[in-house]
This record gives sequence, C-alpha cells and structure tokens, in this order.
Amino acid sequence: MGITLPLERAIGGRFGPYGGRYVPETLVAALDELAALYDRARSDAAFWAEYDRLLKDFVGRPTPLSEAPRLSAEVGCRVVLKREDLNHTGAHKINNTIGQALLALRMGKRRIIAETGAGQHGVATATVCARFGLECVVYMGAEDVQRQALNVYRMQLLGATVVPVESGTRTLKDATNEALRDWVTNVPTTHYIIGSVVGPDPYPRMVRDFQSIIGRESRAQVLERTGRLPSAVVACVGGGSNAIGMFSGFLDDSAVALVGVEAAGEGIASGHHSATLSAGRPGVLHGSLSYLLQDADGQVAPAHSVSAGLDYPGVGPEHSWLRDSGRVRYESVTDDQALAAFQRLCRTEGIIPALETAHALAWLADSARGWRAEDLLLLCLSGRGDKDVAHVAALTRSD
Repeated sequence: MGITLPLERAIGGRFGPYGGRYVPETLVAALDELAALYDRARSDAAFWAEYDRLLKDFVGRPTPLSEAPRLSAEVGCRVVLKREDLNHTGAHKINNTIGQALLALRMGKRRIIAETGAGQHGVATATVCARFGLECVVYMGAEDVQRQALNVYRMQLLGATVVPVESGTRTLKDATNEALRDWVTNVPTTHYIIGSVVGPDPYPRMVRDFQSIIGRESRAQVLERTGRLPSAVVACVGGGSNAIGMFSGFLDDSAVALVGVEAAGEGIASGHHSATLSAGRPGVLHGSLSYLLQDADGQVAPAHSVSAGLDYPGVGPEHSWLRDSGRVRYESVTDDQALAAFQRLCRTEGIIPALETAHALAWLADSARGWRAEDLLLLCLSGRGDKDVAHVAALTRSD
C-alpha cells in the first residue's frame, strides 16, 4: 500500500496559502527529520504492510457502515453511519497514533508526548505506547480533566502520565501549548504525536494520510452496498482529522456535497463558540497558518463548546483551503442542538455518539435541510459517547 496526496493540496507543506511552519529554531531539525522519514515511509511497502496489519489485527478495521432506519425516517431520506466508534479505543484517533508510533520507532525515539481535549487522542496515544513499550506523557487542560474523568483514568490505566494544564482557558489550546514546550526541551528523545490535522508541516498532511483510511473504506463500502455515491458526506470539525479523513475519499467526486460542522457553542453572536471557519480569519496558531478565532488586536480568542474535542480556536490548514475553494461547506450548530442530537441517536438507533459527532448529527437532522426522499447521506460517527455520558447527565434531565 502507498499514499498519494495530490500535489495541488500540499505544495511545500502548504494548502494554498495555508499551513507551513511557524516554529522556534529548536524544532526545525526535528520537523525536517520527521518530514524526511515520513516521505520515505510513504513509498515503503513494508511500512504500510505493518500499518495495515495493526489496523486489522489490533484496531479492528475495517469499521462497518450501519444503516440508521429510525433516524432516516425522521430525516426523510436514507442515512448511513461510518462507525469509527467501533475501533479499538472507541474513536478514529487510533488510525493516526498507530502510524506515528511506527515512525517514532523508526527514529529510535522511546518517549512520546501528546495533547488531548476530549481524551480520545490521549487514550489512543497511551494505547499504542503500551503496545510498543514507549513512555507516554499526555497534556490535558484542567477543565477537560474534570469533564472527561473517565478518559483520564483510562490513560492512567494504560501507563500514561496525565499532566493537567492550568494556564489560559484550561482546555485543548493550552494543552497543546504545554506539549510544544515539552517537545522544544526534549527533542532528541521525544516524538510529539499531534492528534489532528493541525500544527507545522508535515503534521497536517501526515495525519490526513493516516486518517484517509476512513474515506477510502467509506467510498468502497457505500458503492458496494448501494451502487452509488452519497448525496452528501457530513462530519464534525474541530481540528478536523475525522472530517479530512472522511472527505479525502470523495474530494474528486464533484457531485458529492461535503459538509463540515463546527461548534457554535452558545451561538456565534454570543462570542462563546468554536466556529473557526464560520467566524474566524487567517492567523498563526501552533506552528501553522490557518483560520483562527481572534480578537480585534489579533490575539487568540477563547473558544467554547460543550464538546471538549471541538473546544479549539483553530482548524487544520487543509480545511481552510477547502473552505476558500468552496469544495467543502462549513456549518455550525449550538451546544443545545448537539445535546438534543446526542439523545436522539441514543433513542432512535441504540448508539451513544460522541458529543463531537452529535454536532454533525444535529446539522444533518435539522428539518430546514430539506432532504429529498431519494437522497443518501453518509455521516462519520467519529467516536462513541461513553466519555460524555456523565457530562451530558449533568447538563440535561432524563425523561
């Protein structure tokens, strides 16, 4: 197996004007080493054979497509779910951590650091570190430590050291800041497994390639099952790894609408949201030029979402390029809409989705969409919601 990324989408580590490297000099050599190694690995059949074997035997791929008949009846057309929640560890994140762990082993780096918001990337990183006998340190905003206590304990069970970050908004942005500080200090021994399609080159294209398994599988599966491509493909967007992985299988199919759904929080007009592509403007965050939530002085603005995994003021640079090109439509839904969609899928399909995914579900199920009976909708169910149950319970009342 090999991965081919179309050149127009990543020239010199950029997607159009977005991406690049905006990092301290101390990280340039590490990024050069990683980029050179990954570029060699992309054409190395042995690397991809090992990656594919682990996805099959350890992660449990391919993940299935699930029909959603009761949800379909409510929406008014056929809805099919790509079940990334059925991966080992319960989300799409492990597709990336497996690949990066194999690269770290090739570099001889036995200490791994990561950032996490909802905790799923932290769990996936801790899992592969346990599998390969690597030291693991995960940075997590103190606010997220509280609302994702289950995943914190899972990481600790797997042998990871979880470091709560008390600075700033105490969420994902601040956890990423601390992970970058660690990496600057410990470059010779440490590999930083970034969890989304963000950060300096080569991370956005590398993580996208590892997550592209979602789109490749989905395209083949939906064609086999239905004999046609979907009318629309929908995914939630925070940093954007599940969405870019899903969209990658359909970017060249012009008849397929691609929709990324961000977190509108308490409403975009309120200022308390994470709708970067809807309300942000280009700027630099965590080593990359992309859309960014900023105040009038160009300072990074606080983000807000009921979902820890979407509570981030930036987004991957490829998403910014896809927004400007018009190939992907980016929408947003509020906390309340996502909470309602979370409960709707539980009760109609017996599936507890991640709060991140619930944002995409809320957009898809909105009656204002005007779907036709003949439409076929494919949604990336990026993760399971076990991690969110206590948080949702504290915010809502059971019937």
